[in-house]
Amino acid sequence: MKLDIVNLNKSFGEKEVLKDINFTFEEGKIYGLLGRNGAGKTTLFNCLNGDIECSGKFYLEDDYGKNELNYSDIGYVVSTPIVPEFLTAKEFLEFFIDINKDKITDLKDSDYYFDFIKIDKEDQNKLLKDYSHGMKNKMQMLINIISNPKVILLDEPLTSLDIVVQEDMKKLFKSIKKDHIIIFSTHILELATDLCDEIVILNNKELELIEKNNLNTKKYKDKIIKALKDEKND
Repeated sequence: MKLDIVNLNKSFGEKEVLKDINFTFEEGKIYGLLGRNGAGKTTLFNCLNGDIECSGKFYLEDDYGKNELNYSDIGYVVSTPIVPEFLTAKEFLEFFIDINKDKITDLKDSDYYFDFIKIDKEDQNKLLKDYSHGMKNKMQMLINIISNPKVILLDEPLTSLDIVVQEDMKKLFKSIKKDHIIIFSTHILELATDLCDEIVILNNKELELIEKNNLNTKKYKDKIIKALKDEKND
């Protein structure tokens, strides 16, 4: 499965943010989307998700053909999780399962999903308003896993989490990547090189794949930093 972006352009007034982007993301990989703050990473995600209008086309291609991207094929995890804080985690999960049960393939019970995301029983009956940022992020991610979208957009979901939750989430992303196209937005180089299979730079309003030899070599990191510096200087 592939996600094709064709001739994507986006401007806000006279400010051009994305310029004639043509790019293909493939299933089974985690793509690190790197760019300076304000480079347009969230704008790119909002275009893909249909949250803002833009020019260009998005296609999903698999063994059965090529079709325009349907927004139901996308899961979007934002950096600040949005959950119904008046519900407990268990109430929220069971409500979500109930209203989506006809759409969910291979449906499991709530205990299975809580075990998968590593949320203890004592926390399942807590109100979501009492959850930490990291726990809310886990619940947001869990909903997207259950929905099983073909494309998962991760907009800096780990930046403000402690190292233990970060490691749990990174293992989770790696465990599901085989059946998804995952695009992970961040401005933290070390996080991207540790987690991702490919690195893509949003550079001068365009997407550029940084060819890799070894993600963790100094030479490779210097190449990424140079691309980001070049963007600042232009």
